Amino acid sequence: MRPLYLAGGIICTALGAIGAALPIMPTVPFLLLAAFCFARSNPALEQKILDHPVWGPQVLDWRERRAISRKSKIIAIGSIAVGAIFTWFTLGAPYIYVSLAILVISGGWIATRNE
Repeated sequence: MRPLYLAGGIICTALGAIGAALPIMPTVPFLLLAAFCFARSNPALEQKILDHPVWGPQVLDWRERRAISRKSKIIAIGSIAVGAIFTWFTLGAPYIYVSLAILVISGGWIATRNE
């Protein structure tokens, strides 16, 4: 199982890195999954994620308190809103309804987490 967890951690880390550059894709959820996988396959790589100056505190906040900082909430919900606006201008109806549903469901969930 260790090689599968290692592969999963590497893939999730790569997806998190892509998410750091693209506003439409999340970063921290993929890093949470990567840390989970690395904890079961390579603790040194897990520690690298936890020690990262930008992403480490967010991963630790979620692990310890199931919390998302206010700044992160604003950025996440704002990014989803930008994606919905982009969908509206580029694809229009009926695709905007999918984007709005994602905004309401995931944005609502994010907004109700501890800070």
